[in-house]
Amino acid sequence: MRADGITMNVGDVAIATVTLARNAAEEQLLRSTLRRLSVEGMRVAVSDGGSRREFVEFLHRLEWFTVVEPAGTGLVAQVKASVRRAAEWATPYILYTEPDKQLFFDGGLGDLIARAPSGSTMGVVLAARDDRSLATFPPFQQRTEGALNAICADIVGPRADYSYGPFLMNRALVPELDAVKDDLGWGWRPFVFATARRRGYDVVHHVGDFPCPPDQRHEDEHERIHRLRQLKQNVDGLVEAIARHL
Repeated sequence: MRADGITMNVGDVAIATVTLARNAAEEQLLRSTLRRLSVEGMRVAVSDGGSRREFVEFLHRLEWFTVVEPAGTGLVAQVKASVRRAAEWATPYILYTEPDKQLFFDGGLGDLIARAPSGSTMGVVLAARDDRSLATFPPFQQRTEGALNAICADIVGPRADYSYGPFLMNRALVPELDAVKDDLGWGWRPFVFATARRRGYDVVHHVGDFPCPPDQRHEDEHERIHRLRQLKQNVDGLVEAIARHL
């Protein structure tokens, strides 16, 4: 927190998220979690990556939600579309979150905003898992995300969890997304963190109890491949951010 004690409130924040319901189970989950998000009373920009028409129509009906068409295919195009629309609402901060974070929506979201420091030098506030929460995630995911967290600590600082997902970003950082390559995937997140640091902004963490949902605690070879690809994208994001400022 800043020395003057200023923190955020919900009026300071718009939300950006992305969706892709690939099957009936994912659609059912996202319908539940996004209904929960819609009761928070904050404007939400959402970009869908190709879900069936009925699900997109559901998004249009959600209170506070605005559905935005991405300019291209892939995660980065969706992120750019939703974040840019959220920025148009001129709140000082934008909260990016994945759409399936039910436990975070149930309490962590409000707590993050209420406790997040504010001010012109505040660049990024990450929701971060405590050690007990981290221990509930699959072992291979812990190792790949632990590797990223250690690298980010050396490049961005401080030592904490950079991998959980949701984070607040200063709206002044939105133009930096123009430099994110379309194939960077999940690397766009550490790209923003490292860029914020190099632009002189503060990057801080809000540590909380964010355990792994019980239905996500199994991992197989497909999941391990996904985590390895995700780690590569995240490292690539750091490389891109550092190279821009050499």
